[in-house]
Amino acid sequence: MPTPTLTPNLDPHALARDLSGKLLIDGEMVPARSGKTFDVVNPATGQTVAHAAEGDAADVDVAVQSAAAAQKPWSKLSARERGRLVTECGRRVSEHAEELARLVALETGKALRTESRVEAGIVADAFFFFGGLGSELKGESVPFSPKMLTITQRDPIGVIGAIIPWNVPMMLMALKIAPALVAGNTVVVKSAEEAPLAVLRICQIMAAVLPKGVFNILSGQGPECGGPLVAHPKVGKVTFTGSVETGKIIYRAAADKLIPVTLELGGKSPMIVMGDADLDKAIDGAIAGMRFTRQGQSCTAASRIFVHDSLHDAFVSRLKARVDAMKMGDPLDEATDIGTIVSRQQFDKVKSYIAIGTETPGATAHACSALPTDGALAKGLFVQPVIFTGLGNDSRLAREEIFGPVTCVIRFTDYDSVIEQANDSEYGLAATIWTSDLKTALDATQRLEAGFVQVNQNLVVQPGLSYGGVKHSGLGKEASLESMLEHFTHKKTIILNMG
Repeated sequence: MPTPTLTPNLDPHALARDLSGKLLIDGEMVPARSGKTFDVVNPATGQTVAHAAEGDAADVDVAVQSAAAAQKPWSKLSARERGRLVTECGRRVSEHAEELARLVALETGKALRTESRVEAGIVADAFFFFGGLGSELKGESVPFSPKMLTITQRDPIGVIGAIIPWNVPMMLMALKIAPALVAGNTVVVKSAEEAPLAVLRICQIMAAVLPKGVFNILSGQGPECGGPLVAHPKVGKVTFTGSVETGKIIYRAAADKLIPVTLELGGKSPMIVMGDADLDKAIDGAIAGMRFTRQGQSCTAASRIFVHDSLHDAFVSRLKARVDAMKMGDPLDEATDIGTIVSRQQFDKVKSYIAIGTETPGATAHACSALPTDGALAKGLFVQPVIFTGLGNDSRLAREEIFGPVTCVIRFTDYDSVIEQANDSEYGLAATIWTSDLKTALDATQRLEAGFVQVNQNLVVQPGLSYGGVKHSGLGKEASLESMLEHFTHKKTIILNMG
């Protein structure tokens, strides 16, 4: 039977302690079979706030076996009933939105007001969106022969392994699991080591709605937990968001099993500001697009900003002034605009790139905002946003994904040349162009090599918008009806001989 409805807990520290040492397998909150745990650290203070269960291959096997046993009964429910249950999960999650926002702010360092609440809202929206798509799992009638009835139907794949990142863990989990569940699959999630708590809480909430085994979540280290999940013989598909390097490892392992994958990997997203752009809107777009409030920890961050020579100096001056006015501080403080980097490893990586840029001849580093110095925050993983000028598109800072609050503003004069520079990247996830000329806008959308191109705006992914990259940014699409149909079902052709 489903577990009782949970009461929201707005004390993230108490909730983190309550979730310590637990996995969710077969509808129950259980410890890792080894009994091992690892620390979950608040990056704003360096304090340990929880001890997450450290799952390994033994836990993976139990979770996958549970999901496999639950998959056939789950798939026999009508698609609309599965959708109704997923929608109910969304309703329950929405009741816990503030609790989840506070918890993810605690474990990731994302500012509550500007980032974490936004993410919590998208989680429920994803469940609502996909919950309403059950009736779209349609087949087709094929006019093959007048003596044969030829139809197709959409069948679930089986057990889905979902491996999620730490930057927007709740949202990206929801965008993977909601379509998978509505399509009739069961799921085993492996959470990010840096952010295992909020997603575990969501699963605990869902356990009050879904049958046992339909949904399971593990925390643990990549090779010891994620690796066995990908390799498990009963996992029929893997969906992963993370680094290119890890994505390639997963792709190779999946190839050995001949199973499909969806990979949402890195990005080095260009933002092109033409000479006729509305400068005010472009500045707003740069702040939103660079995800400064998330410390730049986004695969779609506008980390290459190409600005026409006629606007370059004014753009840089005004952008710096706007970012300077943003407050960096305690992620749980309502006054905070910018939180922290998620981990010491990521902090050191970002600082190393800033050092490379600063030491480059001809480059200028415009550091913005002020680091907090009060109390425990002095030990936090805060990095000042840095706007670099004087770097070319051949700089490492313009070519490699930093995943931090660092962007390069690059001067240009020629439209064709800037399109070439924007496309001169191993990535192709997102791109934007800012112009008042419709012909230029339409031309750019055709020529920019990215899976998600916007004109005069810089939105993040939303349920209903097909999302995914080209080149090294990944394979497949997420967040849309297309993702549910093409990536969480397979098409079966059925022929009835009527002769």
